[in-house]
Amino acid sequence: MIEADDPRRDDVRALLARHLEYAIATTPPEGVYALDLDGLLDPAITFFSYRLDGELLAIGALKQLDDDHAELKSMHTAQAARGRGIGREMVEHLIAFARDRGLARISLETGSMDSFAPARSLYSKAGFLPCGPFGAYPGSPTSSFMTLDLGAVPHPYPHR
Repeated sequence: MIEADDPRRDDVRALLARHLEYAIATTPPEGVYALDLDGLLDPAITFFSYRLDGELLAIGALKQLDDDHAELKSMHTAQAARGRGIGREMVEHLIAFARDRGLARISLETGSMDSFAPARSLYSKAGFLPCGPFGAYPGSPTSSFMTLDLGAVPHPYPHR
């Protein structure tokens, strides 16, 4: 079940630490844009967790950039839960949440390296398209930027 959550919870902090460790291990320091706990406590961020029988399996967040635009942040699925469609469910939830808020667009930054190919594939299947840097992001060869026009795609997974 996906619900709004507090990133200060112990199990969330542990999964967030793994998320940050992965970002730091696979990306040059100047290209790591993953949020730490303090970053996730920003009032512009709505943080979610996916739990099954109380076990934390994934996290994700939306950061409101302006009245029409949000950024997908801190998407991470626990290693043991990968390949079960949980990441897809989290992306669907974040898109639905953005739509419910009346947003027109969601954008994201992820790595351009091979290790981030599964993430880029997930976002692409949800309807996100490549775009240029947005917000305060500089252009970088280690970043891939994607955006989803919420008015252009009625539902990212029509088979559901």
